[in-house]
Amino acid sequence: MLYLICARKVKNGEFVGEPGRISYIEVVPDAKSYGPSDVIKESIWFDRVSNLADGDPNPTSTSPKGDVLIFVHGYNNTIETVLWRQRQLQNDLEAEGWKGIIVGFDWPSEDSTLNYLEDRSDAAEVAVSLVTNGISRLARGQQSGCQTNVHLLGHSTGAYVVMEAFAQAEKNGALFKQPWRVGQVAFIGGDVASSTLRVDSEWAAPLFRRCMRLSNYSNPNDKVLAVSNAKRLGVEPRAGRVGLPENPHPKAVNINCGEYFSTLDPDRSTFTGTFNHSWHIGNRVFARDLAMVIEGGIDRLAIPTRKVKQGELVLQDSPRPMFQSKWDKTNPVK
Repeated sequence: MLYLICARKVKNGEFVGEPGRISYIEVVPDAKSYGPSDVIKESIWFDRVSNLADGDPNPTSTSPKGDVLIFVHGYNNTIETVLWRQRQLQNDLEAEGWKGIIVGFDWPSEDSTLNYLEDRSDAAEVAVSLVTNGISRLARGQQSGCQTNVHLLGHSTGAYVVMEAFAQAEKNGALFKQPWRVGQVAFIGGDVASSTLRVDSEWAAPLFRRCMRLSNYSNPNDKVLAVSNAKRLGVEPRAGRVGLPENPHPKAVNINCGEYFSTLDPDRSTFTGTFNHSWHIGNRVFARDLAMVIEGGIDRLAIPTRKVKQGELVLQDSPRPMFQSKWDKTNPVK
């Protein structure tokens, strides 16, 4: 089954591209779309997600139980695209040895680049929903002893939604006082200004206070982000295109994917959307790197799918350590 948190409005018996009340979705694995008939009770939804995450612990993960990865998509995504990417990402990560469950956070974004600025406004609104119906529930769970580790992946404008969600959580008095946290946060094609990831960024401060690390996957060949930049009169280079600023927050790390991306043939790749902006989902090398990030068992500088080149981390095609799954083995003196 696939599980999603949906922030779309219901109109005439179907979900539409406008913000609405939160719904909890469960659909069969091969579903091409979903509708109001796929909504289930919140309590049942959370129980099923938690049980799936904790049912098969990963020996290479630092999580005491299971892992949940919340995938927040960007603009220009239909429900069909959202489901395809969630399913593909789940398959990619499982094929690379990751054990966990992906939950989609589906916010309304119309299937047209002409609606980009409207989607940006919607993204700010639904970020509040991610707080009140996702992060706050996580906080309550951790207060009651839940050991499931929750991570976030933001694609394109989804990175903006994630950052704004943490900023909104800071304004919630009760939530602010609770000692909750998330595990790993990752951005792919992140449509946020590189400068917002500075060590002194007020907007990013709530995110960095609550996460273990932010991994930013950048691609200098991302033409979609160049268009996004142009719509802002060219004043703010995007993190998904140029990487981190000169004075990044110490919890942030950038992985430059440009060299690896330049070797990929779109005609021999699995993807949906524009290739230069959406190649990650369907790519096994990216999935391998992300799996090891989420697991947290290898330091960010030693993950084998990365090399250091001219002082920066660069994505490369390299296998996992051969015996990693046995590294926790103990052999007491007899």
